[in-house]
Amino acid sequence: MKLTIKTRTKVPSTSQVRSAARTVAALLALTLVTSPALIAQGGGGGGGGAGGAGGAGAGSGASGPGAGAAAGGAAAGGHGAGAAPGATGQQGAATGAQNGQSAAEVYAGSTALGPDPRKPPASKPGALTLRQVLDAVEARNPTILAAQQNLRAVRAQEIQAAVRTNPYFTLYGTDLTEPASAGTPYNVSAQFSRLFERGNKRRFRIENAQATTAQTAAQLEDSIRQTVFTVKQAFIHMLVAKDALELANASLKDYQHEVEIANDRYKAGDLGKLDFERLDLQLGNFESDQANDIITLQQASFQLQTLMGVQTPSGNFDIKGDVLPPLVPQTLDQLTQQALALRPDYAAARQGVLAAEANARLAIAQGTADPTLEAEYDRSGPENSAGFSINIPLRIFDKNQGNKQTTRIQADASRFTELAARNQVLSDVAQAWVGYVQAKTLSDRFTDHYLEESRDVLTIAQFAFEHGGIALIDYLDALRDARSSTSDALNAYLTTWLAIHQLSESAAVDLTP
Repeated sequence: MKLTIKTRTKVPSTSQVRSAARTVAALLALTLVTSPALIAQGGGGGGGGAGGAGGAGAGSGASGPGAGAAAGGAAAGGHGAGAAPGATGQQGAATGAQNGQSAAEVYAGSTALGPDPRKPPASKPGALTLRQVLDAVEARNPTILAAQQNLRAVRAQEIQAAVRTNPYFTLYGTDLTEPASAGTPYNVSAQFSRLFERGNKRRFRIENAQATTAQTAAQLEDSIRQTVFTVKQAFIHMLVAKDALELANASLKDYQHEVEIANDRYKAGDLGKLDFERLDLQLGNFESDQANDIITLQQASFQLQTLMGVQTPSGNFDIKGDVLPPLVPQTLDQLTQQALALRPDYAAARQGVLAAEANARLAIAQGTADPTLEAEYDRSGPENSAGFSINIPLRIFDKNQGNKQTTRIQADASRFTELAARNQVLSDVAQAWVGYVQAKTLSDRFTDHYLEESRDVLTIAQFAFEHGGIALIDYLDALRDARSSTSDALNAYLTTWLAIHQLSESAAVDLTP
């Protein structure tokens, strides 16, 4: 008995393609089950794929089953086909039918799944984790090192602010070379003077210097926070680029195998020249994806190494980590409170208020008069004399009025700056939270639903196309949809990771595991 079924349906949507493929695959399964002659004539490869144990389907990945349809029972890649594999395929199809599955569904379940964007990409020996990269950045990043040196310089000003005024010693003499008989005795005078500060100027200088140091330290922490955020962004960009390149390589290899099978079918007269060339043209898209991913990976690697303080980036540098984004356990309220307590830019604004207030008190103290006490010893010939004097400036006109007014206004301005910094903290956390929630929801949908569905649609469409169930354009649509789903999933994971890092930066809390 010889039964041939050919169906070509051109449909505009993926769901309709999938439905038609299932129908055709079910008819093919029934044909394979009821017609051993068909199996011997060339259904062995396809039957092996459906059965999941023999033929080209189970052994050659997403593209393997086409070997059975192309060469009339000879599978690609060295897999034999014929009565034995076909019998296995018949048993697999029969088993699938008994379980209520179509031949395409059984085939989809038995075929190798191929590259999965949810799995961490392979890493070289010695690949660095995110924590190791951050440790290297804090130790060697030039921007952080410069900020640390600046903090040391500012802290040294505390020493200068605490010093007291120096005393003055003056010694002079006259007529030292004249003889005493000349009637003009020599005269020697020694003076010692010192300025005494009033109004607690020294204390207010120390307070101002300490507040400035604390503000600079908070600014250093904020610089580190921003640098760490940049490093995390570069790290996840490189990690996703690694995964994308790995997927591109695997997809290119699979599709090259698919084109080889199509070439065999074309040479055997089972596939038209136009259809083969259209399939072959799609190979350029896979090669383009691979080239672009290589460029992206190298650029991300060089950027990350530069942030680590590496002067000459190496092409052997590698990192490792999970591509799937984690769940943030904290709530929005918890993150907001942590941000208000830990954000270094907000702490710097608060220290700026203290420094401005200390500077205002110092300006008031500068308006007080500082007396200068002086002691003097004189010797004129055989005569000795001593005396003292007090010099007190009269602050009648200059009472430091301008500086007092300026520092009061600056103190008021610093309070507004603090309020603005607080509002910015609340806004940053709220915006980052919204971005994280939406990105995580989308990435979870890809993880739990869309990726599996796109794989299923592509596998069924491939099975149907290789067995004459759908038109070439419908298979190409399914192929493009699968590539788009993989790319969209990686973008969703990247967006979610960036949102998590943004949330970490906004709340000044490390949310990465």
